[in-house]
Amino acid sequence: MSSRKREVVIRQAEIDDLAAIFHLGEKVFTSQAFSNLYRTWDEYEVTTFFNQESENLLVADDNGTVVGFAMGTTIEKARSAWSYGHLVWLGIEPEYARSGIGSMLFDRFKRLMKKQGVRMLMVDTQADNAPAIRFFRSKGFENPTEHLYLTMQL
Repeated sequence: MSSRKREVVIRQAEIDDLAAIFHLGEKVFTSQAFSNLYRTWDEYEVTTFFNQESENLLVADDNGTVVGFAMGTTIEKARSAWSYGHLVWLGIEPEYARSGIGSMLFDRFKRLMKKQGVRMLMVDTQADNAPAIRFFRSKGFENPTEHLYLTMQL
């Protein structure tokens, strides 16, 4: 990282950010680090969120460089008065880790969800991803539930 002063701004993603978001996700969400992701990181993740829920796709911009992103969705369930939010992806450039950018992105995402009437926000991560679990607990998430995903090759 250069010696320039950080001026990180959290903003809604623009079409010109999509390639940077995709490449940062490729760096952060590798199959080696996250071997059992039930969602796979690919270009369709980014373009689908941008096309369908662009208001829920945020970037952390440091002087014109995308150094983090958050993307999520709202979920309406039949026969439920509640709206749910799901933070699907939160990625930070590794050299910016532990700099507060994840908190900035999450806090902005949470405000977006509240504005959209969401009453419960959900996140998920691997059971052995201790840094992510610590981060989400520090943000007020509770009641972690382990899930088991089974696979079958056909």
